[in-house]
Amino acid sequence: MKAPPFAYARARSLVEVFELLDKHGAGAKLLAGGQSLLAALNLRLSAPDILIDISRIPELTGIKVAGGKVHIGALTTHAEIERSADVAAHAPLLAQAAPHIAHAAIRNAGTLGGSIATADPAAEWPACCVALDAEFVVAAKTGSRRVKARDFFKGVYATVLRPNEVLTGIEFPARSPAHVSAFLELALRRGDYAIVGVAAVASKANGALTGVRLAYLGADETPVLARGAMAAAEAGRPAAEVAAALAADLRPAPDLYSTAATKLHLARVLTGRALAALIS
Repeated sequence: MKAPPFAYARARSLVEVFELLDKHGAGAKLLAGGQSLLAALNLRLSAPDILIDISRIPELTGIKVAGGKVHIGALTTHAEIERSADVAAHAPLLAQAAPHIAHAAIRNAGTLGGSIATADPAAEWPACCVALDAEFVVAAKTGSRRVKARDFFKGVYATVLRPNEVLTGIEFPARSPAHVSAFLELALRRGDYAIVGVAAVASKANGALTGVRLAYLGADETPVLARGAMAAAEAGRPAAEVAAALAADLRPAPDLYSTAATKLHLARVLTGRALAALIS
């Protein structure tokens, strides 16, 4: 299947982007790396009137560490995050998750902001953002606003972004000395969409975990912060009890390959492995 017809415009500044968004409204779609969007176009899941190419806007790229935050521009590629020494040192969960994203060719072109704005519930970055309590910087012609990751995702391919807004960057809290993290997912083949996965972070001291955050991908229409399981982990419950608490946290939908019960079982398996990794 081929993409439907559309117009194309390359913007060289955010000012140009906002002008084009004002002109075309909901008929416009932003093109960054295109790794998610082009597939959606070819499957006729998206049919915009115009693609606005934002890939040449320099202020939307780069990784900076300052003021206890790791700021990553929306156009930063998966591969750049995977290779970044700053990310490995200050936001290691992202470095752990990056190799799970598709294949090397896609990681070289796909962008952090594109993945987040697409809001695929099986994608790695949204769950990582929720686990790390990231904040998204969203800009419009009239100014910018910040949105917590936990409030950003509204459903399958649905976010709080308005038609005239652009996701420009993502900020993560920089790692503290006690910070530990783990990212695990299960897929039919390496690089395939995850059946289910977990992004886990905590602080570790004297062999105990505090501040546990468990965010799941592929387990609902949005990334899920498993509050019941987190509370059980905070209380020092055995891993089996933490995993059992997921029954009240997750509502996985069946797909072509896995039933809802299978996904819940796999999420429990990954939870046990993630907790073991955090405490090791």
